[in-house]
Order: sequence, then C-alpha cells, then structure tokens
Amino acid sequence: MQLIKKPVTGMKDILPQEMAIREYVLEVMRKTYHSFGFVSIETPAVEHLENLNSKQGGENEKLIFKILKRGEKLNLETAKEEADLVDGGLRYDLTVPLCRYYSNHANELTMPFKALQTGNVWRADRPQRGRYRQFRQCDIDIIGDESPLAEIELILATSAFLGKIGFKNFTIRINDRRLLKAMAAGCGFPEEKYDTLFIILDKMDKIGMEGVAEELEKEGFDKAAVTEYLDMFKKITPDGEGIMYLKDLLKEQLAPGVADQLVYIMESVDSCKAAEFKLVFDPTLVRGMGYYTGPIFEIGMDEYGGSVGGGGRYDEMIGKFTGNKVPAVGFSVGFERIVMLLLENGYKVPGAPEKKAYLLDKKLSNEAVAEVIKKAMAERAEGKEINIAIMKKNKKFQKDQLEADGFTDIEEVFAD
Repeated sequence: MQLIKKPVTGMKDILPQEMAIREYVLEVMRKTYHSFGFVSIETPAVEHLENLNSKQGGENEKLIFKILKRGEKLNLETAKEEADLVDGGLRYDLTVPLCRYYSNHANELTMPFKALQTGNVWRADRPQRGRYRQFRQCDIDIIGDESPLAEIELILATSAFLGKIGFKNFTIRINDRRLLKAMAAGCGFPEEKYDTLFIILDKMDKIGMEGVAEELEKEGFDKAAVTEYLDMFKKITPDGEGIMYLKDLLKEQLAPGVADQLVYIMESVDSCKAAEFKLVFDPTLVRGMGYYTGPIFEIGMDEYGGSVGGGGRYDEMIGKFTGNKVPAVGFSVGFERIVMLLLENGYKVPGAPEKKAYLLDKKLSNEAVAEVIKKAMAERAEGKEINIAIMKKNKKFQKDQLEADGFTDIEEVFAD
C-alpha cells in the first residue's frame, strides 16, 4: 500500500522560507514581551476533558479533538457513553490551560503573574484560507491585578511587538462587557437573552445597522426596544466622549467606575504608545468567549482586512478551579494570520546573516574538500550561514534553488 504524502486535512507542512519568518516573529515577540516583564511558561497539549468542556470556551467546545482512553481503561465492548471512551482532549486555546496551571502553582509564582505562552492548539474546524485545525497561538496574560494597569500593559506590549515587525496604521478597538450589558438593560432586554442579542450585534460591521435590526426583530425582540437600542449607537463617538455619553445615559444600569476606567486605559495608551496605531472605542465589539467580564479589545489590520488578535478581562474563570475569585486579563495574537500577511507581502527578515553556498565538483580530492570545509568553518564562526553540497548534473536548477532560499553568494569549486 502506498503511503499518503499530503498532511492530514486542516494541517500543513511549513517550508523553509515561512519557517524563517515564523522563527523571527517568535524571537521578536519573546524579546518584546520579556521587556515588559512577562515570563515564559509551557503547558501540556493534552487537557482534562472536564476542563475543556467547562463552558468557558464558547463555540470552541464543539471543536475538541478528543482522545481515547489508553490501555486497560479503554474497553470498547462495555462502553455505553462518551465518558467510557474518552478522558482527555487536545487544547483548543491557551487560556483554559493557563488557568489550570496558575491554580496548580499559585504558591510558587510571583504576583501579579505575567505569563507568556506560545504553542500549538487544535480545533476540528472547517479549514479555509488562513485557518487550520492545528495552529500556533501566542498569549500574554496578567493574573492577580484588578487595576487598569494590566490592560494598559497588555495593549502597549502587543502594539510594540507588532510595530517591531513592521505593522503600522492598524486599529485596536476596545469596549467593556459591562457597558454592553448596561446598554441592553437600559433598553429593557431580558438578561437571559443577552447572548443572542450580542451575537447579532457582533455582525454590525458585516450586515450594518439595518441588518442587525432585521435579525433582532426576527428573534422576537420588541421593535420599540430594538429601535431605542440601535439609536443609542448612532450617538456614540469612537473616543472617550462616547464612553462618557454612555456613562451619563446609563446612570442606573452601569456600575460606578466602569466608564472612567475605560477612558483612563485609552488615554494612558495614547500617551505612551511606541507604535503607529489608533485606539478607538467600539460599543459593538463583543468578543465571542463567554468568560469575559470587563474590558475587551481586538486588533484590526485596516490595510489587509480582518482581525489579528484580541482579548479581555476574565475575572471569574480561575475561580472555577480554586473556588476564589482571581482577577485576570489576557491578549492573544493571531500568529498564523500575521505570518500569512508577511509572506503575502514579500517580507524579508531584517538583519538575516549572509548566506553562502559552496558547490563541490564530484572529482574534488579529499584534501581539497577538507580545505573547503575548513574555510566554511571559519566563515561560520564569523556568523555566516554556509551550505556545502556536491554539484549536481543540473547545476543551473541547483543554483536557482539555492538563490530562492536566500543564498546570495554561490561559489563553485572544481578539481584541478
């Protein structure tokens, strides 16, 4: 039987050109985040199924790659339900594993704990452009700090990283889940319908105000409440004034300090940012995860379209492990989409070492080969990348391949 050479559906092989960019982006990311005081951690790829199914991962919980029990624990003949067959799954994000990690090691960690985590995650999703079933995530999280300083640091660190790899003129949108709920309450929507309301609101940028109104009415929401709700959005500006307008409007529904805190975050980031981007207030920003409890944010690449990262505060999630409320906030970067954009725009890794290749004649003596190797070792010590290969019959094709791989100096060595 002939073996299959293509990767499993939804997975991909990574060629050298892309791998060089990936490694560089990871290096810049780590250095940038470390400079903000984040420390690297690692968690297992496999998580307890109970944790993955804890109603914290939104739609991702429907996309878990589940793992069969092993050895004597797996008995197909007596199995009656899923729990008899599986007890673990591949992680679908890095947030659930981080919460378990912190809960298990809290006494060993410096507080507030500033974690940097990168690694592959798996989702049984429908593959499409820029979306795979296995992909790398890059997260930074701050645990144990309930102040807005945490959000400020996350936004500044992530925007600084993006600026260092050449992105500019992007937009970071910010909102607060408490504002979303206060606006819904102010218009009389029932709390048990908030999730449905927000899912439709999240489509605003795709279907517009009229489309949102139409879908809300189809869901059975009161037409007068829908009109009042959407009229509110028409009067909100994308800045601190828009936030303060809502503060004045939602006096009874909005908890004290929420609006002022959001304005403080925006003003602080604007005054300290080290990259070229806009920070705007967007009252339609929802973020799909059910665990968000406060400020939420998302990065949009205006020049390319689409989001390349997002996050928010999730103060109640760790408590599901420990029984105690622990403040936490995180920012996840869309690593795969960032790499895809760089590749599509012909990105060249800055400061890459000089790459030189030696092509050796097959008739070259052992002594002559040794001399080339000795010369190459000296050049490697100087920081150059040196490739030594035997000259192929189709030398032109061989040289074309080397040049495509970035070898700018190709030296042919013939026998005397």
